[in-house]
Amino acid sequence: MSGPSGAGKDTLVDGLRTRHERLLYSVSATTREPRPGEREGTDYFFLTRDEFERRLATGGFLEHREYNGNRYGTPRSFIDQALRDGYDVVSKPEVNGALAIKSKFPDAVLIFIVPDKFSHLRSRLEARRTETNEQIAARLEIAHDEFTFVRRFDYLVINEEAQPQRAVDDLEAIVRSERYRIHRYPDTRLKELEDS
Repeated sequence: MSGPSGAGKDTLVDGLRTRHERLLYSVSATTREPRPGEREGTDYFFLTRDEFERRLATGGFLEHREYNGNRYGTPRSFIDQALRDGYDVVSKPEVNGALAIKSKFPDAVLIFIVPDKFSHLRSRLEARRTETNEQIAARLEIAHDEFTFVRRFDYLVINEEAQPQRAVDDLEAIVRSERYRIHRYPDTRLKELEDS
């Protein structure tokens, strides 16, 4: 799940996770400082730049990017183990990170999240009160660049300002429909159905 900063990805992921116990959230690593209320290992793994680079050098990230002056990455070991255990995994990389994951996991489903109006991005970012005006302006510029990649995603979910629950419903419909795609059934299960 990707999209511009301020689109509401955290809220939507939280809403989706309450509906699916077989859905795991992939906690990303970052070199940025924690925002008020963020917890280590729950919201992010907060790493020094040196530690991030060390893990990167040993192949510890599925994807990684520099975004707005900070490093972000998806720890590979968590994704690999969760998939082996039969879980669906949701992560929130930035747009290029999502495309990198798709290149390594062709079955990955990419969902682009946008607000119903781009003007809502500024107000949401300002409401956080965690960034300077210059940082907000940089994030808005990045948001417009990211939107140019929307056609490389599988789904677009519009997070309406007054009805975020509708976007969670849309995400739930995507998860459910993707689970029933024929190629996700093992041949043994299809054979059992045929022979029953």
